[in-house]
Amino acid sequence: MGVSMGYSRHLITKVASFGKRMLKGHMKKSWVFQSLNGLIVLGSLVSFLVAAGCAYLYVFPTFHSVIHNYGISKSSEECNVFEGRWIRDESQPLYNASDCPFAERGFNCLANGRKDQGYLKWRWKPKNCEIQRFRVHAVLEKLRGKRVVFIGDSMSRTQWESFICLLMTGVEDKRSVYEITGNSITKQIRYLGVQFSSFNFSVEFYRSVFLVQPGLAPKRGPKRAKSSLHLDKMDEISKDWIDSDILIFNTGHWWTRSKLFEMGCYFQVGGTLKLGMPITTAFRAALNTWASWIETTINTNRTRVFFRSFESSHWRYIHKHLLRRKSALVVNEHEQKTQNRIHFHPLVEVIKNKSGGQIRHTYHGGRTRKICKVTRNPLSKPKGKGRNPFSDIIIKVVENMTVPATVLHVTPMVAFRSDAHVGTNSDTPLVPDCSHWCLPGVPDMWNEILLSHLLFRNEVSFQ
Repeated sequence: MGVSMGYSRHLITKVASFGKRMLKGHMKKSWVFQSLNGLIVLGSLVSFLVAAGCAYLYVFPTFHSVIHNYGISKSSEECNVFEGRWIRDESQPLYNASDCPFAERGFNCLANGRKDQGYLKWRWKPKNCEIQRFRVHAVLEKLRGKRVVFIGDSMSRTQWESFICLLMTGVEDKRSVYEITGNSITKQIRYLGVQFSSFNFSVEFYRSVFLVQPGLAPKRGPKRAKSSLHLDKMDEISKDWIDSDILIFNTGHWWTRSKLFEMGCYFQVGGTLKLGMPITTAFRAALNTWASWIETTINTNRTRVFFRSFESSHWRYIHKHLLRRKSALVVNEHEQKTQNRIHFHPLVEVIKNKSGGQIRHTYHGGRTRKICKVTRNPLSKPKGKGRNPFSDIIIKVVENMTVPATVLHVTPMVAFRSDAHVGTNSDTPLVPDCSHWCLPGVPDMWNEILLSHLLFRNEVSFQ
């Protein structure tokens, strides 16, 4: 684009110079002919510039933004809803997870013993606009007869649960909302579907942590390769996603050394293992496979496609000797004189600080520890978590697609929310968690933004 702009400026400069030379050559003629020739030259110059501008727009069209500006301000002007800050909102939360049978016990932080409730009282405020307030009855009517499908890892499942819990607040007969297959919500199950029978729509979840197809490694591969990830093939269950009205994808949290290489899983393209391929390169290849599948398989005149960007966790890695030097490690007043640590597990310990918050430590191997500290309030600054390489790849891939797709770029907004993670308040309190989110919580805001887009921008067809 920069080259084309420079080329246009060069042409304009040459034409202007040419016009000056022509005018100068006519100065010796009578004023009548000078004026006439001047008008002719000026008209020619204007005509050329108009033609050049039209040609430029034709050859170099303006790219559409994939991070759609679908927040609506009081003046009806558009803005980027993902640029903003978290503000206190006493009307939050919008539901009680204990009253929602589809909210996993592991994400219900209050039911699992969290005492402070301040993390529930925050709402995302875009910089120059307002996100429309959630209107459950309007949403239920708009979704009548539709099929909504979430695809991805456990973060997608959390958003799926949040979506259902939000909608259930507007359903009078709770028994009319049920899991289609009778399955219980578990971490490993590949399909969950909830039917809102009174409104004849379903909200479904497919577990596909990579989106592309995992499989066995080639027989003649190295011994360390136990399995492979086919970067050029979509997950075999992708055929079940086609007949949908709304698709919401995510991936990223399984694209790590510990969940790939250390488990003997390597990348594969065709019949060849790519043992030295970096994870970000493989991620980009997988996203291109996904984009090609959307372009060739999904009818985007009917189906609206969304891809949620990567949500950074708030784990910290710290050297052991630095950890032991930290002061103010207190269990309670009774035990303060005799000990300052409680050991629950050989690989895990919990330390309480003076403010009452818990800092969770997990041995990460070697000389470092993986620390999960759930704060009482959001961070004042994103501390480097407002951008992520996976999110950058997602945005770039979607930008280059030939069919409409929208990025829900949540990376900047979640960077502040170190207070909203599960931490030790889960159904497995000995396992710290600074990746997943409490429900109610941050995923509700993702869904409010999504529903605002669908409801107020007529992004759901009603044919």
